[in-house]
Amino acid sequence: MVDISRILEIFREEGRPEADSMLVDRAFVFAAIVHEGYKRISGAPYIVHPIDVATRLAEMHMPTNMIAAALLHDTIEDSIRDPEETRKELRKEFSPDIVELVENVTKLDFKNPHADKTRLFGIDRYVENLRKMFVAFAKDVRAIIIKFADRIENLRDLEVLPPGKRLRIALETLEVYAPIAKRLGIAHFNVELEDLAFKHAFPEEYERVAGLIVGKHDTRGGYLDQVAKKIKDRLDAAGIKSVVSLQARTKHFFSIYRKLVKYDWDINRIWDIFAVRIIAENVPDCYAALGVIHSLWKPVKGRIKDYIAQPKPNGYRSIHTTVFCDDGEFVEFQIRTTEMHEEAQYGVAAHWRYDENKGKKQKIPQKQVNWVQELASVQKEMENNKEFLETLERLKIDAFNDRIFVYTPKGDVIDLPEEATPVDFAYAIHTEIGNKTTGALVNSKNVALNTPLKSGDVVNIITDKNRKGPSTDWLKFVKTNMARDRIKSCARSPLSNFIDLIKPGKKRK
Repeated sequence: MVDISRILEIFREEGRPEADSMLVDRAFVFAAIVHEGYKRISGAPYIVHPIDVATRLAEMHMPTNMIAAALLHDTIEDSIRDPEETRKELRKEFSPDIVELVENVTKLDFKNPHADKTRLFGIDRYVENLRKMFVAFAKDVRAIIIKFADRIENLRDLEVLPPGKRLRIALETLEVYAPIAKRLGIAHFNVELEDLAFKHAFPEEYERVAGLIVGKHDTRGGYLDQVAKKIKDRLDAAGIKSVVSLQARTKHFFSIYRKLVKYDWDINRIWDIFAVRIIAENVPDCYAALGVIHSLWKPVKGRIKDYIAQPKPNGYRSIHTTVFCDDGEFVEFQIRTTEMHEEAQYGVAAHWRYDENKGKKQKIPQKQVNWVQELASVQKEMENNKEFLETLERLKIDAFNDRIFVYTPKGDVIDLPEEATPVDFAYAIHTEIGNKTTGALVNSKNVALNTPLKSGDVVNIITDKNRKGPSTDWLKFVKTNMARDRIKSCARSPLSNFIDLIKPGKKRK
């Protein structure tokens, strides 16, 4: 039977008001009518899909408007009705917030069956899709959260699609959707998006990883049970209230695959395939638990990471330590509070999680979504798809790659992409500091300006107020789009002036 009973059950468990249940019921009825007679490629009634998407968001405790919008998210495009008529009906039946959210989710896709038959294909279709995505995403982050749930449910049905389309969707997921989920700190989506897409994008590699991981799990599963019991007993004896859970990372194949490629497929060089997670009652207990672990087993040098004191840019907080455990085995421990665990799983989405005691909406820290605005602004500045795509490739280095934390001499933290240089650091502080840079001290030592920085480095930029501007040679090694743009705008080389001169449509003097 097709219904929303699971969503209503969750609402009752959470104690949401009756008006919330009535709203999602209205959204369900509206969607069921609009999608009536319309089927998925698998042959299932179309309404099953929006119900699955909405149920996933309800299980994440998202607010009622988001769940209603999830039920309605395909009503404009995936039906036999005229889209404009559906829009008018939506505006009559639902609040402006819900309608706008549905519109923004619609803009994150490019599949209107009523569109002009000359619609774009190939790279142009891909780029136009990205352009619309970033605009809608920047306007309302909730839209991308609904889209993540939508994409996961679509990935589950990928087998029924033709091979070419299946590959395109899988690669697009790995290239765009999963990195955005990771950057927003939503591990709940990032892991599932990567693994579902990995299976279809690289089937042979997927099977190879699966074989290695299953073999590793068979030899270490029982061992980790013993380790967990041992640390739990010690924590109890120390009076540290906690929950110890085993985390077997056998499901996150794509992350393991990337490490295997890096280490020439040597599974024994990967130390964090399995981890023991400790959920402590409060922050002091997190550090106390770390002390108990290190009193039992010797920590591996360089493998202690305190993301509580120095959270990741996406808001992730936890303490990680890898130790030489019993019988010489390596085991990683992750220590965090319940609140930190929720944030690790849901990232920015955690700020909307329903809690009748805390209210239904919380403010997202601006630093967690600043990069979204930059991605959105790119499409407005680019004249053609090729130029947009080239700029996007550079931006993805800023937005999606691994991040490092670098300090100013005063202790301020600067967030940069991996392998960023002192020049990137200088421009991240201020444009004029970047323009006047002549040298850099890293951890009190003179270094070349193209030196890759590492997390924890303390960087002191040496400037000369008489310097006329940046060097175009810096463009060969800077990693951030900000530094690249500032250098280009302040230091135009003869070659770049010549390229500008011969551009089509450029007026010559």
